[in-house]
Amino acid sequence: MQKYVIHRLLLTIPILLGVSFIIFTIISLTPGDPGRLILGENAKQEAIDKLNSDLGFDKPFLVRYVKYITDILFKLDFGISYSTQKPVFDEIRSRLPNTLWLAVLSVIFSSIIGISLGIFAAVKQYSLLDNISTVLAMFFAVIPIFWFGMMLTYVFSLKLGWLPTSGIGTWKNFILPTVALALNSAGGVLRLTRSTMLETIRQDYIRTAKAKGATSRVVIWKHALRNALLPVITTLGINFGHLLGGAVIIETVFSIPGLGTLIVSSIRLKDIPTVLSTTILFAAFFCIIVLVVDILYAYIDPRIKAKYSR
Repeated sequence: MQKYVIHRLLLTIPILLGVSFIIFTIISLTPGDPGRLILGENAKQEAIDKLNSDLGFDKPFLVRYVKYITDILFKLDFGISYSTQKPVFDEIRSRLPNTLWLAVLSVIFSSIIGISLGIFAAVKQYSLLDNISTVLAMFFAVIPIFWFGMMLTYVFSLKLGWLPTSGIGTWKNFILPTVALALNSAGGVLRLTRSTMLETIRQDYIRTAKAKGATSRVVIWKHALRNALLPVITTLGINFGHLLGGAVIIETVFSIPGLGTLIVSSIRLKDIPTVLSTTILFAAFFCIIVLVVDILYAYIDPRIKAKYSR
C-alpha cells in the first residue's frame, strides 16, 4: 500500500504540470492584456505598456511559463496578483477556508441524505417511501442550482427572515448554500445507492446469510452495504472535487468570497498568476481526493487491499 501511495503521489507531478501548461496556454491566447484590463479602455498606451512590462507580460510565452513554474517548484512563490498587487498565496489563503467549509458540509449532508434514503428505498422497493424518494431525487438532480439557491434566499431570508441572505459573518450564512449544494448532489447519490443496494441484496451470499439466520439489520448494514458503497464512495469523491472547483454559482448567488468567485474575477482581468495558482490547487485537491477514495476502497473491500499489498 505504501508503494502504491508514493507512486500515485509522484504521478500527480506530471498531471499538475500538464494542467498548468494547458491553462497557461488558453489564458495567454485569449484577447486582451492585463494592463488594459486593469487600467481601463481610456488609459494611455504608454501607461498600459509600462504596467505590462512591470508585470512581465511583455516577455515571450515560454519564458513566462518556465519562470512561473520554477518559482513554484524551487521558491514556493505563486507570484503577485495582477489585479490586487498582493501575493497570490495570501489571496488563496484568505478564501480557501470558505470554499472548503462549503464543500465539506455539502458532501457530508448529501451523503447522509442520499445514502440513508437510498438504502431504505432499496430495502422497501416499490413502497411509498421508494416512490417519493425517487421523485425527489430526480427533482433535485435536474433543478437549476442557481434558481434553487435564489428560492431558498427568497423564502428563508426575505419572507421568513430566519437566515442571512449573503456573506460569511456567522455559521448561519453557510446553511442556505450548503442546503442548495447538498440537495442537488444528494439526488444522484440516492439513485446510485438504491441501484447498487438492489443489485447487492440479490447476490447469492446475501441469500446464504439470510439462510444461516442472520437478521435483516445485520444482512443490510454489515454484508450488503460494504459492497454497495464502493461506487457511492467514488461518486462522493468526484462530487467533493467538483464542489471545490465548481461552487462558483452558489458562491456568486450568496456572495461568498471563495475560490470560485476568485478565479472568475481573475479570468476577467486576465490575472494569470491567480488563475494558474487556483487551477493548480484545484487539480492537486482532485488528485488527492481520488487517492483517498482508492485507499478507502482497500479498507472496505479486503480483496482490493490484498491487490495493493502485492
